[in-house]
Amino acid sequence: MSRWITRLAWLLSAAALTACAGKTTPLPNDAYVWQRQWTPGLVHALAEDGASVHAWRVLAGEMDVHGQWRTFTPDWRALAGSGKPVIAVVRIEGQLQQWDEATLLADVQAVLALWRQQPFMLAGVEIDHDCATSRLPAYAHFLQALRPSLWPHERLSVTALPTWLDSPDLDALLAQADESVLQVHAVQSPRAGLFNAASADRWLAAFAHHARKPWRVALPAYGTRVNWDDQGRVASIDSERPTLVSAEGASELFADPRAMQRFVATLEKDAPRGLAGIVWFRLPTGDDARAWSAASWRAVLGRTPLQASLLARAGATDDPHRYDVQLVNDGDADLSLPPLIRINGACQAADGVNGYGLQRGERGLYLQRGRVGVLRAGRQLAVGWVRCDAAPGLSVEF
Repeated sequence: MSRWITRLAWLLSAAALTACAGKTTPLPNDAYVWQRQWTPGLVHALAEDGASVHAWRVLAGEMDVHGQWRTFTPDWRALAGSGKPVIAVVRIEGQLQQWDEATLLADVQAVLALWRQQPFMLAGVEIDHDCATSRLPAYAHFLQALRPSLWPHERLSVTALPTWLDSPDLDALLAQADESVLQVHAVQSPRAGLFNAASADRWLAAFAHHARKPWRVALPAYGTRVNWDDQGRVASIDSERPTLVSAEGASELFADPRAMQRFVATLEKDAPRGLAGIVWFRLPTGDDARAWSAASWRAVLGRTPLQASLLARAGATDDPHRYDVQLVNDGDADLSLPPLIRINGACQAADGVNGYGLQRGERGLYLQRGRVGVLRAGRQLAVGWVRCDAAPGLSVEF
């Protein structure tokens, strides 16, 4: 009997361990509010798209590469009305070679004093300084000097980079903060893309060995265009211009909401030690052409499966034989533009617009994408026209 009881206990323990192994750990969402100008669209997004957001991390001040300091004034009432904790973010340009610590300290203290007067709870301050590893000791010294300025309930947070992982000075830097945020997007050469899940997994695992306090991971909710010069070097990076502006020698980088949703699901099933949440960059607005649509944002942050639906339609015109070709995204997932739209029908002429051009192949006419782009959820895009005896059949191919 005792042997049977022992075996039963072992089986129950094994079943419990299996159940725990398959358990998902929800990770709360914070969101960066990075806009320097507070528009009605931003205020609307803060009110309508914050249901799944735990706290706002709001850009409050910035020191540029020349050491010039400026502050930003948010809509205090909008932040208070959200009912969520607010963390003031101070950005220090990573290329800044040195600073006057006393002056910088006074600048940050002035920000804290102003933000404490507002009708919301200031939960802390985050310092975002993407410096070279050689500057980590000076950075840690500044954090040590800043800490006494914080009130007991305010937390000091720092943004961390994967390039710091091999530095012997990383642990000393992290020791000065109450929490850290590991950024895993836009941290490599643009040729490597905006986000790579395999690289992010490696960085998260490595960072967990350094972090002795709660930490979060910063994930992308936007796209960007990289413009190259004639020598193949990066000429500029556009993160706020429209996604369909023509640009020679440019490439589009995009954080696919479906890929990010899969990454988060995997992360929540097997979170690294100490990981306390996700910080999304950045809160999208109707004015922000390169951020996710509100539909994709809500689905990803709410852990609701995205529904992808991209169709090509031939719309009638005043001319009974001419049809306008449009791409229609009627799902809730922002999607990359398809490389090819095939035209099936008795058509005599056609042409493409908005980055698409007409091609002829063994299977007939088709519109070929000339540059990459994104069609946000709920939007449509004119991509060409056709002249046919009757409405043609259209199909998208990836």
